[in-house]
Amino acid sequence: MRLLFTPARGCTRLARPLFRPVQSFRGLSLTVPRKEERKWSTPLAKELYKAISATGPVPLATYMRMCLTGDLGGYYTGDIGAKEGDHFGTKGDFITSPEISQCFGEMIGIWLVAEWMSQGRLTSPSHRIQLIEIGPGRGTLMADILRTVHRFPAFASSIDTIYMVEASRELAKRQKNLLCGEAAPLIKTEIGQSSVCKQNSETIVWTDSITAIPNDDKTIPFVVAHEFFDALPIHVFQSVSTPSPPPPTEAPGEAPAAEQQRAKPKVAKQPEPTEWREMLVAPVQPGTTPVNTGAFRSSEPGLPSEFQLVLSSAPTKQSLYMPEASSRYKQLKKVPGSVIEICPDAAFYAGEIARRIGDGREPKGAALILDYGTESTIPINSLRGIREHKFVDPFTLSGLVDLSADVDFMAVTEAALEASEGVEVHGPVCQADFLELMGIKERVAMLVKHIKSDTSASASEKDEKIQNITEAWKRLVDRGPNGMGKLYKALAIIPENDGRRAPVGFGGDLAQAQQRGPTDKN
Repeated sequence: MRLLFTPARGCTRLARPLFRPVQSFRGLSLTVPRKEERKWSTPLAKELYKAISATGPVPLATYMRMCLTGDLGGYYTGDIGAKEGDHFGTKGDFITSPEISQCFGEMIGIWLVAEWMSQGRLTSPSHRIQLIEIGPGRGTLMADILRTVHRFPAFASSIDTIYMVEASRELAKRQKNLLCGEAAPLIKTEIGQSSVCKQNSETIVWTDSITAIPNDDKTIPFVVAHEFFDALPIHVFQSVSTPSPPPPTEAPGEAPAAEQQRAKPKVAKQPEPTEWREMLVAPVQPGTTPVNTGAFRSSEPGLPSEFQLVLSSAPTKQSLYMPEASSRYKQLKKVPGSVIEICPDAAFYAGEIARRIGDGREPKGAALILDYGTESTIPINSLRGIREHKFVDPFTLSGLVDLSADVDFMAVTEAALEASEGVEVHGPVCQADFLELMGIKERVAMLVKHIKSDTSASASEKDEKIQNITEAWKRLVDRGPNGMGKLYKALAIIPENDGRRAPVGFGGDLAQAQQRGPTDKN
């Protein structure tokens, strides 16, 4: 969930169910009478309509992918009808933790150094570090991380390459300008483009795929993914009852079926068989009331929902295998009307990260995932649109509205552990606990002390700076119902060590970890 700059009361969760049992799309007309040409809110909406008219309703994941990263007017990647300016910050659509306080990125940097030290790399720096960020946004988080880790020369001198996994060319350009300078050239490489960090001279490589990043035993990967998983496309499935087979016909000379039934011993009535069906995106026909478009209506007057979710009339290839891949959905399948959300892209990234850490000759490295979502339950009704710091209808203004869904941390954990036997997963823990254990309160106290000792600033200037810093960090750890401290969570993937060592921020202690060392089994 992108944090809204000025959260409305109750807007951090859907006010009423997004999905409810509906009829299938069988017989749904996708052709609009040619009285006059229909007007669409964006060029992408029109193209989506054309595509669906030709192929039929599409999975929600397809709709989300087109709206977020499609070439034709995608929110992050397109340029047709795109709004000018920045998606991030107070003037954009949402604001993220690194934009709120520099202390957030500093705590992430300290965590990376702490985990590196805990694995014994300080005394045996035999591997060069790959610093990888997935979905880097403006580049603010990486800038804060780099500023922090360079206070630890042993770690900083071990950095081989910084990799930024970014699908948006526009965002990659912004990141390059921040980290390398506007005048710094971009050099084409086999996997993307590269430049040189303006402060520390490390090589920074931009690529649109994590699989393109070299993976060998000579490097140690440290991966950060902040508010990345919530933007990945989801599939939605609903459990439905399936028709029972018709009673057998009577053969000549047989007793009537009713007499045969009375002769059989009575058995308990068996529950009706069920199966998973997929919720698909279809256009809303003019003059009709849309179904399953979400609790948040468009904030733009005169812009009704242009698309809606309908239930597939038969199983799709996704509904036949995705919900069956995990035992977590088994009991829900037995209850008609149950709805679940599944994100295959999240499983892919979790698996890819886990293999990089755990599948070498020596498991090494770590990953830190920070996002919002469910800790142990299956997400439902979590799709939301975000525009200008408000929750809006996700099925209008396609390409101009950010789309987001809760992260299923249990599914991410499952995918990581299934992908590699060489890793273990810690968390999720709430963001407030993680940041406080990392020392954010103490770091803020240091900043306040520095401001107070600044002889060049007036008393009112000092008071204003202190107030801003204090409000910012408290916002990150606020455990209230709409606070970031409780809604956002942190999850760590580290090399498997039989649970002998928890990473710092997740119950581990850096000093004890250093004393024990990565190979000490006592």
